[in-house]
Parts: sequence; structure tokens; C-alpha cells
Amino acid sequence: MDQRKYVIGIDFGTDSVRALIVATDNGEEISSCVSLYKRWSKGMYCNPKLNQYRQHPQDYVDSLIEAVRGALAECDSTVRDGVVGLSFDCTASTPVLTDRQGTPLAMLPEYAENPDAMFILWKDHTAIAESDKINEVAKRWHTDYTKYGGGNHSCEWVWAKMLHSLRVAPELREKAYSWMEHCDWISALLSGDTTPEKIIRSRCAAGHKAMWHAEWGGMPERAFWQEVDPLLDIFEGHLFTDTFTSDVAAGRLCTEWAENLGLREGIAVGVGAIDCHVGAVGAGVRDNVLVKVMGTSTCDITTAAYDVIGEHTVRGICGQVDGSVLPGRVGFEAGQAAFGDIYAWYKRLLGWSLKFVADVPDLEDKILGELTRQAEQIPVTADDMIAVDWFNGRRSPDDDPLATGQLMNLTLATSASEIFKALVEATAFGSRAINERLADEGLRIDTILAVGGISKKSRFVMQTMADVIGVPIRVVRSTQACALGSAMNAAVAAGVYPTVEQAQDAMSSGFDGEYIPNEERHAIYNVLYRRYLAAAYGK
Repeated sequence: MDQRKYVIGIDFGTDSVRALIVATDNGEEISSCVSLYKRWSKGMYCNPKLNQYRQHPQDYVDSLIEAVRGALAECDSTVRDGVVGLSFDCTASTPVLTDRQGTPLAMLPEYAENPDAMFILWKDHTAIAESDKINEVAKRWHTDYTKYGGGNHSCEWVWAKMLHSLRVAPELREKAYSWMEHCDWISALLSGDTTPEKIIRSRCAAGHKAMWHAEWGGMPERAFWQEVDPLLDIFEGHLFTDTFTSDVAAGRLCTEWAENLGLREGIAVGVGAIDCHVGAVGAGVRDNVLVKVMGTSTCDITTAAYDVIGEHTVRGICGQVDGSVLPGRVGFEAGQAAFGDIYAWYKRLLGWSLKFVADVPDLEDKILGELTRQAEQIPVTADDMIAVDWFNGRRSPDDDPLATGQLMNLTLATSASEIFKALVEATAFGSRAINERLADEGLRIDTILAVGGISKKSRFVMQTMADVIGVPIRVVRSTQACALGSAMNAAVAAGVYPTVEQAQDAMSSGFDGEYIPNEERHAIYNVLYRRYLAAAYGK
């Protein structure tokens, strides 16, 4: 009889949820299943022209059940019976207004079609005015509550979004009582009690996205929120003081959800966390190691010991939080608001006219493949054209959602492949700017670990990144680092391992590629990078 123990890592992404069943003894990935969000895939409740991106909570429920049951269907009963815990990661900040019972307002009949009653996806930028107000008050308050968030509260984060919903949808105020991050709601739902005052809150999400910090006893004081907008008084007394790291069990799988998922009742339900932070766990993050989650955007994660960072606060990043990545270490987050999205934009731009005059299967992929082939052949010189990568605003260093991209030094001789090369270099320059900010603030980066689709698909992008930054980049073998990291956290929450680091050592997938900087090209890129800084920052 199979005596192995298994855990399920659940990764709630932007478009879908993935369930991954992993053996705890050696990290073997037994099976997985992906379920697309049905309403989201139809574009429901979103308005890209307004930067409005909303997700219905029922999508999360339906896809969670489908993904877990689908993964279990590929296994025999001994695997199902051997599952001892599950945990998950979610995009963030993806919060929702709830009623007194902790029910997302969109799950009440009267608000079922109201986008402001739904989860507000991380990339929603409708709350710029609210974030501006929060930052303005914070900078003149006796305590700067944004200082552990890089000195800024983004329009992508909790308080700006919740205030925006209350302002633009006054009909929600009657039932609005509290708010929850996506990861908090899922752990509470599976544990059987969503009462706002009782649920376990994620240290990772609260610290990075909601201005929670132990220094001021949890959340900012009531007077601060009243100064921002008295509407925020709705939440007074309905939130939390304590938060918990992802090695902790938020509860046990309740009867209802054991039946929904086809699992044993009572297994451990871990505290959830932000997807990129958990992806860093799955990749093998350590001090002086930066994990880059590389997709449509990027998220950069590293850790440091308490005595390295001390009381210092790093400027212009997305936050530093005790235990947000690895318990017992300070976790740091930065990132780029657009990465693969820039390449996708360019291939769509070039493919636009052909769609009207030719029927070419897989047109955009063919365009990108040929652009890559030609760009790889272009020599790197100090006179090359320069681009700036802020096509979706700037996240780090120094958040500015209104910043825009640039293409410079264009001439009538400029080719499509030269522009593509410049765009790839611009994304690498943006990455280098993050590394240098971390280094300037006392966080040395010796190695980069890469996860995400681009790290597997484009040798050109990865080699350019290594050449520009001047640091070796190792590609993580697992294609499901976030789900794997959630599985590692589940193994600790279930008591299989005492620490996350031990779970990493036992369950790591290892690496399947490495990019070593070319010193000759790196020297030329040093010149081009100075030109990038001059164009982007006026330096």
C-alpha cells in the first residue's frame, strides 16, 4: 500500500486556476489540471479602456472545484487518500468588499452583476485618484504608513481600490462591512468560517498591499483613514491586527469543501499568499538570490536577514515585509508593469495589416519567431537605438502608473527587427534598474533564478537579460513554480516539514538552463544603459 504523503498546490492566476499534486518526499509532480475562469474568459465585467478588470467570485469557486477534481481524476485512490494538506497563491492585490458574514458582495443577489461588488484584479487602475489621496495624507501624517511599501500606496492595492468602490457605487455601502484579499477568502471558505473578525489573514498580502505593519500595531490608525475619506470608517473594528505567515495552517478542510473537492475532511488548509512570492519559494529563493517571475509583467522577489536590513526602508519598490516569502526573513518585492506584454503589443502591431489581406495560420507567433531570429543576428553597438519599457506605467523603481514608453533614435533606415531588439533590451534595462535600486539600498544580488513562460520560450530574451544585468540567470525546471511553492507551504502547514527551507530542499525541481553574461556585450550594454537612464529618468 502506498504510504507516501501528498499535498496540493493551488495557483490562482489572472486567467485560470491550476491544481498541482506533489509528493512530499521528493517533489515529484504527480498530476495537474487547469481550469479557465468562465466569465473572465468572455471579458465580462471588464472595460480595458477604463483600465477596469473585475473577476466574479463564482469563477474562483467553479474553477477551484474543476481544477482539483481534474487533478485527482488522473491519480488512483491511494494518492487522494494520501493528501495531507493544500495551500494556494493568488494574484494581489485582488480584494473584494464583504458583508458581515464575509460573503463577497457580488455573491448577494442584489449585487450579482455589479462590477464594484466583485474582486478587483491586481492590474485594475481605476483607483488612481484614491491612491493619490492616500499618499498625500501619508506624506504629511506623523507616521508615513507607506514607508514599508516603497514609499507609495499604489492604485493597484487594497485601500485605494476599496475606497474607489465605495465612492463610485454608493449602493454597496448598505451591506459593505469588511474587505478580504482573494487569498484570505479562499482559506476561510475552505475552512468553513468566513466571519471577517475570525479569519486568518495573510502576512504576505496584508504587509505588501494593505499597509499592515507591526511597528504601528497592525493597520494605520482610524484618524488617518478619516482624514483620507470618512467612508473608510465602514471598516472600523471589522478588520484585523494579527497576520500569519504561509507555514501556518489557516484551518482544516470543512465537510462541505471536502465533498466539493473530493478530499478527506480535516486536512490542513494553509495560509495563502501572493503568487509571485510563492513562486519564489517554489524556485528556491534565498538571501542574495533574486527570483524573477517573467510573464506579461514581472515580479522580482528576494529575502534578507533582519540584521542586514535593520530599520532601513528600501525606496521605490513594492514593499518589504517580515515573513512574506520565507518565515524568519524579510521579503522584498519589486517588478515591471509590462514585460511580455510589450513583445505581444509589437507583434500585434506588425500583424494588424496582414490580418486584412492574408489568411496566415498562427500569424503573430510566426512574426515573433522571425523578429527573434533576425534580432539575434544584429550586432550590439554603443550607437544602437534606445527604448523605454513603461508601456503600462512604471511599477519599480518608483511607482508611476501614468508613465509611458518611448522609442528613440528612429530613422528611415530603422528595421522592424531593430525595434524589437530595442524593446527586448528596454525590458532588460528596466530589470537592471530594479537590481541597482536593491543594491543601492544594501541588498546584494549574486544570482537570478527565472520562472515563468518567457524564461522557457525565449533564449534571446534570457541571454540579453544576462548580458545587460551582468549576473548569471538560472532557469527553474518546473513550469509550475507558483503551484509548487504552494505545495511546499502546504507540506509545512500539514506538519510534514518543520520549515519552508526544508520543504524547498526536499521538493525542489532543480534547474534546466543557465545564461552566463557575455562580458564584451555587457561592456557595451553599460553604455546603452546610461543612455536608457538619461532618456527614462533624465539622469
